[in-house]
Amino acid sequence: MTELLNDIDRLITPRTNWTREEAAEVYRAPFNDLMFAAQAVHRRSQQPNQVQTSQLLSIKTGGCAEDCGYCNQSAHFDTGLKASKLMPLDEVLDAAEKAKAGGATRFCMGAAWRELKPRDEAAVCDMISGVKAMGMETCVTLGMLTDGQAEKLADAGLDYYNHNLDTAPEDYGRVISTRTYQDRLDTLSRVRGAGLNVCTGGIIGMGEDQNARIGLLAELANLDPQPESVPINQLVAVPGTPLGNSKPLDGIEFIRAIATARILLPQSMVRLSAGRETMSRELQALAFLAGANSIFVGEELLTTPNPDTQQDAALFADLGLEAMPLPTAPAE
Repeated sequence: MTELLNDIDRLITPRTNWTREEAAEVYRAPFNDLMFAAQAVHRRSQQPNQVQTSQLLSIKTGGCAEDCGYCNQSAHFDTGLKASKLMPLDEVLDAAEKAKAGGATRFCMGAAWRELKPRDEAAVCDMISGVKAMGMETCVTLGMLTDGQAEKLADAGLDYYNHNLDTAPEDYGRVISTRTYQDRLDTLSRVRGAGLNVCTGGIIGMGEDQNARIGLLAELANLDPQPESVPINQLVAVPGTPLGNSKPLDGIEFIRAIATARILLPQSMVRLSAGRETMSRELQALAFLAGANSIFVGEELLTTPNPDTQQDAALFADLGLEAMPLPTAPAE
């Protein structure tokens, strides 16, 4: 085992000065050494047999002005997806109630917007407040934010804001042209400045090379402070999108990314996100062993399929995993 991976005491302390070379050393370590170190860090930093469960609802689908090459909700591509308006409040709260009854502890709401417009702020804040009143954690992903918007969301009871970096800076222009990498970093800065928890990750399997995957993980690890939640998505290739013909990512490469994320971000929740529906039980088990400790539950993930609750329950039972309870509020 390399000297870097051998020092578990050092690895469990978050650091935001990872070099690309160090991140590459972790990612490219002998597989057994990488898995051993990731599991050691996981056991020292997290509850090893608990998995946080979230459910994600598309509250406004399609018609997005962005040209993200992986997304079937972009107005730039003909994928057959019909655009919809913002969902009514009662329908959102009904979906949240069902998610809670199904075992989700965090309810995430996503809108296919380039940015949150002032005219929609009140409606979204009502959704956040309503879900928060149910005793669930709240998360939204609404695109870019301008000054003051994150504070309004926080006042409504928002816990997490999701805004993914998607890929490494040098690979970004291949995937998206309608907003810059700095735009994404600026929104994350506004989220952090409002005292919200940061949820940010990326998508792998978009045809990027190994260096880009390593670069993404290093960028995430070097956010200061590190994000509380890090979703790692495997591309769901949708026909009609520019990346719709991407070659599926090798499973071992995917697990290397999960294990590296756990080591570089020891205190973060590493979420096994999009793409689970096509993953074998064995691959998902390896991902949990590598340090993933969060998943999305429910049969749909925005507009792409997700394993049904019975499948997840059976997998958890076979692996001896349990759903993570809601965190206890600190005493007044």
